[in-house]
Amino acid sequence: MSITSAAGTGWLDPSLSAIMSERRQLINLAYRLLGSLADAEDVVQETYTRWYAMSRQQQEAIESPGAWLTRVASRICLDQLDSARVRRERYVGEWLPEPLPDHREWTSGGVPADPADRVTLDESVSIAFLVVLDSMTPAERVAFVLHDVFRYPFAEVAEIVGRTPVACRQLASSARRRIDASRAPAAPASQQAGIVRDFKQAWEAKDINALIGLLDPDATGIADVGGLVSALLHPIEGSEQIARYFLDIAVRASGMTMTERMVNGQPGLVLQLGEATTAVLGFDIAGDRIKRIWAVRNPDKLRPWTAG
Repeated sequence: MSITSAAGTGWLDPSLSAIMSERRQLINLAYRLLGSLADAEDVVQETYTRWYAMSRQQQEAIESPGAWLTRVASRICLDQLDSARVRRERYVGEWLPEPLPDHREWTSGGVPADPADRVTLDESVSIAFLVVLDSMTPAERVAFVLHDVFRYPFAEVAEIVGRTPVACRQLASSARRRIDASRAPAAPASQQAGIVRDFKQAWEAKDINALIGLLDPDATGIADVGGLVSALLHPIEGSEQIARYFLDIAVRASGMTMTERMVNGQPGLVLQLGEATTAVLGFDIAGDRIKRIWAVRNPDKLRPWTAG
């Protein structure tokens, strides 16, 4: 993104570097709030548009431009979260957040190479975490992310959300309870990677017994297709049903390749047919069993995984 002067004035902005240095923070915030990199980029673009729509005098009167940008971006996200619930009612099948590769794997054809557009990958962007965030009310989500993830004081959160600091504290507390209730004892990263590798090998070998053995008996499989590709529109429940479904894919998808990749900071799999990425799989692993598999197949959400 390149902006060298305030809109309609022609004067060079001496604080441009300081203003634009906030971009990565805003991208990180908006992605966690919306679960979509494309939407996050739109929010940041709109935030800067509003900044440069102000006069020079108006900008200079703002004591902390970074705080102003955060407030505006957060409010735009809050509005989008309110309208997203209406859009989700029209969404075909299950909705999952847009998966992100490790920043070292982002490609020129997908996510821009500018480091300011990269999302910092930690627990707060894992698929499991974002799925729980999506179950919250917009106010809960914004209050929790701003306070617990980005460490904004409740007085500032209250100004953004339009509630009292006490109410925002309660919103964040409610959200925190949801997060804690969803957490299973996390397996070490190396163990998670090993289980994903075993799943990949069992899938490639079409070994249904090995697949079942890697899945928790009450495991759930969820696919996000958005009505753009064929797949089951409802979750699959149970280890045997999931194993049979994946085995059927292996039989039908001749030429499919699977690659172990990091998905939102966690070990996952990327499926390709030729040069096209057809699915990104995220895993929720507790102990030595897979509890959940999230398969994003909506091509609109696979942009960061598209080569070239």
